[in-house]
Amino acid sequence: MKIPDFIDIYQGLISTSSISSSDAKWDQSNEPVISILAQWFTDLGFEVEIEQVASGKQNLLAKKGIGEGGLLLAGHTDTVPFDEGRWNFEPHKITEDNNRFYGLGTADMKGSFAFILESVKNSEWSKQKKPLYILATCDEETSMLGARHFTDNTVIQPDYCIIGEPTSLVPIRGHKGHVANSVRITGKSGHSSDPARGINALEIMNQVMFALIGLKDKLVKEYHHPGFSIPSPTLNLGHIHGGDSANRICGCCELHYDVRPLPGISLDGLDNMLRGALKEIDDQWPGCIEITPLHTPIPGYECNSDSPIISGVEEICQQKSETVNYCTEAPFLQQLCPTLVLGPGSIEQAHQPDEFLAFEFIDPTIKILNKLVYKYCF
Repeated sequence: MKIPDFIDIYQGLISTSSISSSDAKWDQSNEPVISILAQWFTDLGFEVEIEQVASGKQNLLAKKGIGEGGLLLAGHTDTVPFDEGRWNFEPHKITEDNNRFYGLGTADMKGSFAFILESVKNSEWSKQKKPLYILATCDEETSMLGARHFTDNTVIQPDYCIIGEPTSLVPIRGHKGHVANSVRITGKSGHSSDPARGINALEIMNQVMFALIGLKDKLVKEYHHPGFSIPSPTLNLGHIHGGDSANRICGCCELHYDVRPLPGISLDGLDNMLRGALKEIDDQWPGCIEITPLHTPIPGYECNSDSPIISGVEEICQQKSETVNYCTEAPFLQQLCPTLVLGPGSIEQAHQPDEFLAFEFIDPTIKILNKLVYKYCF
């Protein structure tokens, strides 16, 4: 069966809502997107496997060809929520304007599957020597559940992997991780006229923030990676809320902070550092401090500098590889094989109102994908 044209595939992907969110009122299944991808790849002669990862959440693995090694093209099928009042275009529809495709997921990153389908639909499969795999995952925007599950359970061992996140077609060989925690202080409220009868959570939080700022300086001094534009880990105090009245002793205060660890910093080691920074305060105020992850931590990632995929993809793209500070599924897929991040569109459009992909990326992306598939599968 003939699959639809590029624009119709793009429209089909963007018009099929697949929001993932930690907020249940926003969270949706990605199964409808997986279903249409499965049909299109089946029509192209791929073997398609769909795996139920969680309720309403699926991964898809499509395979063309036999043998060992080969290339894995990967991406996620979910998008972030959106604020409709800030959009000038319909989020769940492709709108062509200003030499751009507007719509939720055009850049980040459901639209990348339209490029993959367009690039492979006219391939001369009779000359194929190694398999081509296409992975479509769930819940990248929240827990990265799909990539974690796939890495833990797959039996395939491709030679290389390319993740099609928006990088403006610049190969990305490494990025920082992301750790986000809540620190909750539970004190004892009371009348402000008699401070001794309460435990002021805001005052304890002041100690906690001072300790975390000290840890921030420690991370900058002790860890350095010259391959990153911001060469040290960062620690950000992002959100705080506590108390309810000027004349009450604050009984509860909560702080949210994040850390962006460099590749090579172990998540367990970082957690020990974070807790160690607060140990003296915890000993002073036993039972008052609770640290809770806001999401499952994501490690930093870096492709081995001597991996042939770096020079090979740099040559195809005519671009030197770089590092970035945002996160992708690369730390997990890198466990299977050397992995790079490379895709159309700009990361500046990710998670933004009026998300778009500029037309200037269309032809170069398809040509690059054609060359990648030819180089590593033919």
